[in-house]
Amino acid sequence: MPRTDKANFSRYWWHGTTPGLSLLRADFTTHEYPPHMHEALVVAVTEQGGSIIRSRGTTELAKPSTLFVFNPVETHAGWMGASPRWCYRAFYLERVAIARLAQELDLGGARFFTRNALADDDLAALFLGLHQALERDDDPLQQRELMLTSFGQLLKRHAGATGARTVGDNALLRRAIDMMRETYAENPSLAAIAGHIGISEFQVIGLFKRLLGITPHAYLTQIRLNVACHHLRRGVAIAEAAAAAGFCDQSAMTRHFKRCYGTTPQQLARAAGTSLRAA
Repeated sequence: MPRTDKANFSRYWWHGTTPGLSLLRADFTTHEYPPHMHEALVVAVTEQGGSIIRSRGTTELAKPSTLFVFNPVETHAGWMGASPRWCYRAFYLERVAIARLAQELDLGGARFFTRNALADDDLAALFLGLHQALERDDDPLQQRELMLTSFGQLLKRHAGATGARTVGDNALLRRAIDMMRETYAENPSLAAIAGHIGISEFQVIGLFKRLLGITPHAYLTQIRLNVACHHLRRGVAIAEAAAAAGFCDQSAMTRHFKRCYGTTPQQLARAAGTSLRAA
């Protein structure tokens, strides 16, 4: 009997009050991630097998000795490649938790990763141990120590000052994104986005692909997925979350969820209801 792809979400609460970290444990044999992004900082470590990851126009092999890191809203994709199986664990650190962590580690401001694939055996082992400790949820002191050590070493070894884009392009992109965030439930058209920021529809597509690596439509889908996640984590019914996020129906949301996250809205909702305690 062929193996079935599996992905499990869990939720970690920063200092017991701030929802800041989600965990994913995946076991894939066929799944492919289309180009997508997360609002959170993503850190992924392979336990077994591997896959191919594409980001910033470059392809890299995911393997146990390599840690993958993606800045918030950084586009990436992945597929199995030659490996018959890919077991990995991932962390999704939300902005509020990133800010709290930077403050606790006294790093002095925002940090940015200029590379996605980090060949760092020791650090990969640290994050694997952290994920396992959080999943067991039986030793708060160990969790806390591993949390600060793992993310502290990651930021100090591999992160630099916040990256910058061309000022003009950055301003246009920001205005387009702000407009899409305000109107995501109204199905904004490409023409409306272009008219709002004063460039052509073709230029809007080029702007998004040049700076984010995906199309405006794909980015709108990401906005809707993030909104849906927000509602699901607060106990809203799946169908209501789909409607609130602007999806045409629950099945459409589930389809996008599975493609981009490798899991389902029901799994996320279940994880939100059984969140891990803070260390």
